[in-house]
Amino acid sequence: MDNLHEECGVFGVYSPKAGKVADTVYYGLYALQHRGQESCGIAVCDDGIFSSYKDIGLVSEVFTKEILARLPLGSMAVGHVRYGTTGKTNRANCQPIEVNHQKGKMALAHNGNLSNAYSLRSELELSGAIFHTTSDTEIIAYIVTRERLTSPSIEGALIRAMDKLDGAYSLIMMSASKLIAARDPYGFRPLCYGKMADGSYVAASESCALAAVGAEFERDILPGEVVVFDENGVHSYREHCGKCKPSICIFEYIYFARPDSAINGVSVHEARFRAGKLLAERYPADADVVIGVPDSGIDAALGYSQASGIPYGLGFIKNKYIGRTFISPSQDERTDKVRIKLNPIRETVENKRVILIDDSIVRGTTSGQIVNLLRYAGAREVHMRISAPPFLNPCYYGTDIDSRENLIACSHTVEEIAGIIGADSLGYLPSEDLKNLIGCENFCSACFSGEYPTKIPENTQKDRFEAKLSERKKYKKH
Repeated sequence: MDNLHEECGVFGVYSPKAGKVADTVYYGLYALQHRGQESCGIAVCDDGIFSSYKDIGLVSEVFTKEILARLPLGSMAVGHVRYGTTGKTNRANCQPIEVNHQKGKMALAHNGNLSNAYSLRSELELSGAIFHTTSDTEIIAYIVTRERLTSPSIEGALIRAMDKLDGAYSLIMMSASKLIAARDPYGFRPLCYGKMADGSYVAASESCALAAVGAEFERDILPGEVVVFDENGVHSYREHCGKCKPSICIFEYIYFARPDSAINGVSVHEARFRAGKLLAERYPADADVVIGVPDSGIDAALGYSQASGIPYGLGFIKNKYIGRTFISPSQDERTDKVRIKLNPIRETVENKRVILIDDSIVRGTTSGQIVNLLRYAGAREVHMRISAPPFLNPCYYGTDIDSRENLIACSHTVEEIAGIIGADSLGYLPSEDLKNLIGCENFCSACFSGEYPTKIPENTQKDRFEAKLSERKKYKKH
């Protein structure tokens, strides 16, 4: 773990008449690719008959023209891009998950982590459930299916299921006749919907995906809300709304979301721009140029530049054809990818005092490599500024920080971290300034503060199947 993993991305479409809905989902997933780069999938409903395709890889790699052409016309479709914060990376864990049961069919795509996943799965297994994946999504599917046996509708089953689910889940679900979008009562992960010119409705993790398919943004789905799209229009169920204090993950604004998205009415670009301005006020430095680490550091660098009066410069060219650093399985490969992914512009930084803006420091290796790139390009001084507070705690809601052991801020002071990464100075955004990014205090910052909105799970073992496999291998060695 040298940087943060993305969340997953979900997208769904309901059309009043059959059409090539898979193509719409394809473009929506393409716009959400930043949220998950391991696998993707699309499921289409054609008059109650489900067809799907999913595999490991990027959207453009998995869904070739030939594959898209094989997916039938339909009135509904749901899609997913995945980075697995829980569960092994394999085709079995690709989403959407499809279920055939006594009351019909269902396809489910989910973003987030259940904080009570371990206890729920154990309970289900003891009652006879057989799991085919190691993801939280299958747990949700099981509970919804079980509730459907005694519920008059699929949305009623989901509303009942939500009583048993703790933690983060923004999900899109498709039955034979309905598309359903739901957000957990805390609203940890974003979810919104819009309407297309032909009357189709689309739901997505971020508003940028709506724009990508030509849909007009309608609104964010409320924390705890269930929204149903069917032949009779749009229906809202709010039984779970207002039960908890809204707690959107603040890192959606700092890093995860695309800057052209708006979440809960707040522009992601504006939130990052404010972070840069606040950093300039809190941690000024004598410098010649301000640069940002692409992509999420750019907006904050612009804010720092405006507030400080120090010119902004294009410091790095990013290779857009390489995945993010943390996708690599080994540290050596991660280091190599930093060099390939980012190339400093010597003319911007040579013989200059540089202020370098990035969104976070997790372990410190990537930050050190970036500072070294600037030194190699001739920078005289490098003053690093981070548009988030130091990471000090694990996250149970989807961000891939599951322990404190690899977090550099847990074992080193700010001055020590600056020395480790080779910076002349280092400044983090103070925790008390987070509310100024979005204009309210309705957010989760537990990874910084340790103040969790939900009960901390007693058992945080996320994948005991892999753990057992590891133990068997260790036993064989001895």
